[in-house]
Amino acid sequence: MRRLALLALLALSNTGCADTQEPWVELAGRRYSVELAVDDAQRARGLMFRDAMAPDHGMLFIHEAQEPQAYWMKNTKIPLDILYFDNDRKLVAQQRNVPPCTLGDACPAYPSKAPARYVLELNAGQADQLKLQNGAVLVFGPGIPASK
Repeated sequence: MRRLALLALLALSNTGCADTQEPWVELAGRRYSVELAVDDAQRARGLMFRDAMAPDHGMLFIHEAQEPQAYWMKNTKIPLDILYFDNDRKLVAQQRNVPPCTLGDACPAYPSKAPARYVLELNAGQADQLKLQNGAVLVFGPGIPASK
């Protein structure tokens, strides 16, 4: 009886671990752990005030609708690649090697130049390393909300 209870407890704890797995995306055969920004407050804060980001990490911004997007680097301390994807998760625009900005509200915007629903920010230079071209497909791991 004790062994059966132990096995049940072990099975429940393993299930719990799977639920805490970090979300990920895959792009051009490379997997990135991502933080999700799914509401206005999370999207507004983005990667502000960070001193660094691990090489295999990024932030995925999920918007309610596919439309032209524009991002800026206000209070962002690390250079980034800003990648814009449509409803089908196809890459439609890229802003590579975007520098940090300390000008506050005077920081320039980096537009998508095409309607986008998802925006992936990675450390600057990742798009070059992956040799990304528009049309590349972003694959979502479990737990990332898909298009409505």
